[in-house]
Amino acid sequence: MSDRLRTRPHATTYAELTEIRTNNPQVIEQAWASRIPRATIRGNGRLMIVAADHAARGALSVGGNPTAMNSRTDLLDRLRTALANPGVDGVLGTADVLDDLLLLGALDDKVVISSMNRGGLAGASFEFDDAMTGYAAEGICRFGMNGGKMLLRIALGDPGTLPTLTACARAVDELAAAGRIAMLEPFLSSHVKGKVVNDLSPDAVIKSVHIAQGLGSTSAYTWMKLPVVDEMERVMDATTLPTLLLGGDPQTVPDETYTRWDHALRLPSVRGLIIGRALLYPPNDDVATAVDTAVKLVH
Repeated sequence: MSDRLRTRPHATTYAELTEIRTNNPQVIEQAWASRIPRATIRGNGRLMIVAADHAARGALSVGGNPTAMNSRTDLLDRLRTALANPGVDGVLGTADVLDDLLLLGALDDKVVISSMNRGGLAGASFEFDDAMTGYAAEGICRFGMNGGKMLLRIALGDPGTLPTLTACARAVDELAAAGRIAMLEPFLSSHVKGKVVNDLSPDAVIKSVHIAQGLGSTSAYTWMKLPVVDEMERVMDATTLPTLLLGGDPQTVPDETYTRWDHALRLPSVRGLIIGRALLYPPNDDVATAVDTAVKLVH
């Protein structure tokens, strides 16, 4: 065992996490400095990433359960189960979740993608003005992460879209300057009966892709994070950028979902999956089996 591993501070229980945060918060930065990182791409060049940044935007529901993600320790249990699968390449999250996983020793040799804009709180009047309240490019670099992800909901009738576009373009440039991935998750969206609804028709997704991939002064490090919709061959013909497929809030039976993922994963620009609730909160609550199924589809 290396000296790096021997000296790294860690927690074995959730009570110890709070103890570290209370008495030795500097340990978190030390743990990032001593973490064993990994290159984004290796092996077959495909990625299986688990997403866990929903809660920071106040989106706690899964399926018909509005409080499914209320418990942080339950979420961490599910994430640790997923990350223990050697076929899971990494995780997407906000600082609170990633710091916990780091202290629990779950992030060694894993790709880490940070969530940048969580200011568009679910249900807020300012939801489309999705401010950069999460990671900044400086922190992503300082902690040795692989890149940052931005949600980009484009509402043509809402002025909050413009500052979000501007902030995302700036982040694309900052991340590219540091050689880090800028992962954009675009949607054409609108308010329907007081709720934000994403248009998942193929043409709407195609238009959102063209808007997102044009942001910034370089696209060298830009990736897409896109939903699996109808006519995915036509959708993916809209971009040459590396793309990971998202799962969203599970609305279909698992077998149907897996079939759609499998079909989309065969397309050339698709490099893997970045799935959150569909794997962490499957209908039968068997996280390990759901994750293993997704891993086999990707790898």
